[in-house]
Amino acid sequence: MLRSLLLLFFLLLPLFSADAAVELALKGRPPVTLTEVYLRDGVSYLAIDDVLAVLELKGDWDSVRHVYTLQTPRGAAVISPGSRYLRQGESFIPLAHQPRFIDGRLRVAEDFVNEQLPAFLDEPVYYRNLKPSAVRADVGETPLDRLFAFVLRKKKSADEPALRGIVLDPGHGGQDPGAIGLKGLKEKAVTLGVARRLDKLIKMQMGIPTYLTRNDDYALNLQQRLEAVARPDVDALILLHAQASFSDRPGGVTLVIRPRDEAAGGEVVEGEGGSMKLAQKLRGALERSGISVDGIVRAPLLPLGRGNLPTVLVEVGYLSNPRDNLRLSDPAGQDELAMALLNGLKSFVDELKEFR
Repeated sequence: MLRSLLLLFFLLLPLFSADAAVELALKGRPPVTLTEVYLRDGVSYLAIDDVLAVLELKGDWDSVRHVYTLQTPRGAAVISPGSRYLRQGESFIPLAHQPRFIDGRLRVAEDFVNEQLPAFLDEPVYYRNLKPSAVRADVGETPLDRLFAFVLRKKKSADEPALRGIVLDPGHGGQDPGAIGLKGLKEKAVTLGVARRLDKLIKMQMGIPTYLTRNDDYALNLQQRLEAVARPDVDALILLHAQASFSDRPGGVTLVIRPRDEAAGGEVVEGEGGSMKLAQKLRGALERSGISVDGIVRAPLLPLGRGNLPTVLVEVGYLSNPRDNLRLSDPAGQDELAMALLNGLKSFVDELKEFR
């Protein structure tokens, strides 16, 4: 239990660095320098059109289906902004980082260019980051270790409320639309709509302060999203996101928590931990309201941070699924989802009171 948010190994990175540059070429060809390198959450992103031009490949953006098709020697491969998979035929290949629209262009992560894309070519690819220090701090740790923040519970007295305040983080925003689904529905709009509704419900029915990381359509970096968590009365963090798939079959809500809860010194918290307990209460409330929940997943995602502050990333549904899309695009559907999340929070508070 600590009184403040500790940010460890966190480097404030600009969205775009003029010093960042990479060299790219088919092996044996003169390298081409790409200087339009954007940084998001410690990951370098390059425009897919620029990458394919250097590798003598072609690609096309489908503005109706919101997918990008790469023509490769091994066949067509399809990616989409916000999707965690690349599709080739009937196969779905996981991507470490989702393609994103940044500054009006579809961009892919550095690891896609130098690790996954070469598998679709008949010849090796030369790749070199000319300014690695501009991309990440040279501290001998992985990007996850460097950018993870310790998000810790704050000390409070016995007579204070079990849940004094909560941060709601609607994902994406501004030039980053997130996933794009049927009829052009954007993740950034869905998450903000649900967050605003949940914010109002919490204040009306629970009487505790809530803090939105953004209240309009603009982008935030990871540090800005975590600033609200540093408030002394924040006892929980809910991150709102949405998914998209190449198929319209996947659907439902997914709840994501960090792999383990840790105390300030890095000691693993025994038992389920606050994040799992919060996720279980949210799951129960969602299912009671008739909203399908795909499961609770443990994953080392950057936005979840490290620590023991009860934190759940709520993937509110699949924008590519007709049923989910209909609910998430409808104000009444967003109201229903927000009410279910509120009921989950209430159940979580009841459990906290029981074991105080």
